[in-house]
Amino acid sequence: MSMQTINQQSIQMNLFKTALALVFFFVFQAASAQEKQWTLEDCINYALDNNIDIKKQMLMVENQRAVLLQSKLNMLPSLNAGATHGYNWGQTIDRYTNQFATSRVQTNNFYVGSQMNLFQGLQQINTINRTRLESMASQYDLDMMMDDISIAVAGFYLDILFSQELLTVSREQLSVTRQQVSRLEKMVAAGTLARGDLLSIEAQAATEELMVVEAENRLTIAYLSLQQLIDHPISAQFRIEIPVLRTMEAPQITLMPQDVFQVALIRRPEIKSAELRVQSADKGIAIARGYQSPTLSISGSWATGYSGAAKEGFDAVPRIYENAGYVQGTLEPVALVGTEFSGYSIIPWGDQLDNNQNKSLGLTLQIPIFNGWQVRTAINQARIRKEEADLSLQQTKLNLDKKIQQAYADAVAALKNYNASEKKLKAQEEAFKYAEQKLNVGMLTNVEYNDTKKELTRAESDLLQAKYRFIYTTTVLDFYMGNPLTLK
Repeated sequence: MSMQTINQQSIQMNLFKTALALVFFFVFQAASAQEKQWTLEDCINYALDNNIDIKKQMLMVENQRAVLLQSKLNMLPSLNAGATHGYNWGQTIDRYTNQFATSRVQTNNFYVGSQMNLFQGLQQINTINRTRLESMASQYDLDMMMDDISIAVAGFYLDILFSQELLTVSREQLSVTRQQVSRLEKMVAAGTLARGDLLSIEAQAATEELMVVEAENRLTIAYLSLQQLIDHPISAQFRIEIPVLRTMEAPQITLMPQDVFQVALIRRPEIKSAELRVQSADKGIAIARGYQSPTLSISGSWATGYSGAAKEGFDAVPRIYENAGYVQGTLEPVALVGTEFSGYSIIPWGDQLDNNQNKSLGLTLQIPIFNGWQVRTAINQARIRKEEADLSLQQTKLNLDKKIQQAYADAVAALKNYNASEKKLKAQEEAFKYAEQKLNVGMLTNVEYNDTKKELTRAESDLLQAKYRFIYTTTVLDFYMGNPLTLK
């Protein structure tokens, strides 16, 4: 064998190994993607992290925190500074020389001022307290939204479990019918059974195949609905974990609605939010009443400036002015001693800033006497908002009580349906076994057999519905009691 042939075989072997490794890699990746099974907690956490409404509510919480911080900062004194630089043309009075200037004059002005409210009817303190209450209420609103989504996710999760079990039951029933079809085909081939009986069983098998398809579609839609609820990208590989559900042996309801309601009044975020908004409305009344109080504030400022028209003479020379005036009565001439300058120059910028300083400090007291009834109107409006908050709290409590009463009634109804469906299923199972025995010995027609089998399928479906309805409603009651949301 030549060296070239050996090299070609070696290259082909390396390519084969590379291709095989790639195949194993992609198979492993696909298997890893399929191995991911979402628990109820995974679905809830994903929904809470990606839901748009929750993100918007989080922004509202952040905004309320910013409002609270600003209300606190408003207690600090204000401090502002300013500066101007400009030119004047034409005749104008220079503010620093108090003389007319007709040429272009450059001016600079600098200002620093501060003001602080010493007393304002406790409005600022009440505003801080109100914004703090509103911030806490917005957080409870977020908690309530997260709770509602969590309960909704649990409902959709249970719907998938129900659809999965319903599909399993439908397939099992189809498998039993197909076994009957196979047995009857042999009997028809042997001439011991009329072909019409076989056609009847085949029609039943076709009906049950349609039921399997419908169950598969229901399961697909259930998965689609859950992914849409939690805002997960739609994927055919998305699968949930099949948990070990709570036992259904001798199921009972241990919680009473009035007990659940009393606990929920203390723990539920919607109640806390409504209560905080009542307190916030009380602070709103206090703020409105603060407008009736006098306002005392302190302010101070410092300012200086520069003018190009401010000049000073240089090279001063004394001069006597004869006959500058006359003495009244004697009319004797009066001589004055003055000073003349050989020239004038603009006062330096730094000297002007130092010479032109102006400082002020003052207290301001404002006493409201009459302002178009605005204060009284503001107080009345604040009282109306307080009454609205009280009504909202009452309505929130009523809605919570209705939810709990409805969940309890649904749980009771589901429990009754479950017990009745369980008895019915046991009876239908016995009836179906007896029908199979009679069919095998020719004592029962296929039509009667099919009717018995339909009743068995219906009984199994009713039991499944009652089972998952009971699990969901009791889960909701436990959740209102403050227990973690779980199906186990």
